[in-house]
Amino acid sequence: MKIKSLILTLSILLAGCGSTGASKNSDSLSGDSIAASESPKASEITLLFAGDAMQHQAQLDQAKIRGGEKGYDYSQCFTYIAPTVQEADYAVVNLEVPLGGGPVYRGYPCFSAPDSFAQALKDVGFDMFLTSNNHCLDSGMKAARRTLTALDSLQVDHIGTYHDSIARQKEVPFVKDIKGFKIGFLNYTYGTNGIEAKDGMEVAYIDRDKMAREIEATRKAGAEIVVVTVHWGVEYVLTQNKNQENLANFLLDQGVDLVIGGHPHVIQPMQVVKNEKTGKDALVVYSLGNFISNMKTADTRGGALVRAVIGRDAAGKPIFKEANYDTFLSAKPTGNSDNFCVIPSWMPEKIPAGQKEHWNLFNRGAEKIFNQYNINVPRKHQ
Repeated sequence: MKIKSLILTLSILLAGCGSTGASKNSDSLSGDSIAASESPKASEITLLFAGDAMQHQAQLDQAKIRGGEKGYDYSQCFTYIAPTVQEADYAVVNLEVPLGGGPVYRGYPCFSAPDSFAQALKDVGFDMFLTSNNHCLDSGMKAARRTLTALDSLQVDHIGTYHDSIARQKEVPFVKDIKGFKIGFLNYTYGTNGIEAKDGMEVAYIDRDKMAREIEATRKAGAEIVVVTVHWGVEYVLTQNKNQENLANFLLDQGVDLVIGGHPHVIQPMQVVKNEKTGKDALVVYSLGNFISNMKTADTRGGALVRAVIGRDAAGKPIFKEANYDTFLSAKPTGNSDNFCVIPSWMPEKIPAGQKEHWNLFNRGAEKIFNQYNINVPRKHQ
């Protein structure tokens, strides 16, 4: 009996040593690669989505002051929001800066940020970085490709831009096994600020024919839930336009379960709607606003997180069940020892005294829009 017990113990330990170490108990089924074993099936999971992670010049300067000779320090930026991100089973953020590699980094209008910014986002708990946005080519093709290499070195998932068309064919569809739920993710942008992709660099632009083909391929690759993230809309406008609505309806007609939008740098409505084609509920989020930035107008000083719960129907098939949101402030530093910091709505005592009115203006404006236009997406405090 002792020998059998020892053998059993060793076999368990050896099995554990074979783990891939994927974040938050999930396995990638990207492209043609299918995981050898599936994760244990959970009854439900939570997906979390955040908006635009920016790096304006003031943010770079402050991170450099804090880092000194060691580089750029972002350790304070996400302390308060970290538990919320980490409690999700899978968290997604829009990386709206190339990781240019330095030695010079730049803010608006042509961004380039240090790798330590992406490292800080990973450390806070983000599992996927979206790279298809209007700033992804700001620092040229070399920096755009370097961004992908840097994210690979951080061992985080990323979608939206690709080294070339061959890489896109290999990496799309991207399907993630998250606790037994196979979730497909796609990412598209309306444009790249007039900068043309060159030398074979591949950016996933909004192209309905290509989107339809990639959505279909994602389903065929085993995705039980399909999420499409879109960079769209008009900057600084608090409600969606007809073009956004038409594209959302097109995506729903393709059977998409979640449509998550960004780009306007302000929040826009969130709606749970009945997908006429599938008969199931679907989530459409028009804009999550900024996650962290140095923008100054009231509506741009914060943003929203949305949590989407994926569960199972009576037959055990995955379905989108419900969603909720909350808001936060992107607080500015009050001295050289501080840094920009994301402060959630349930920690108003952490907001610097001189920025409370900025928070009140942002939050009242966001609540007005959400209360008027949201459909079945309530606020849920931590």
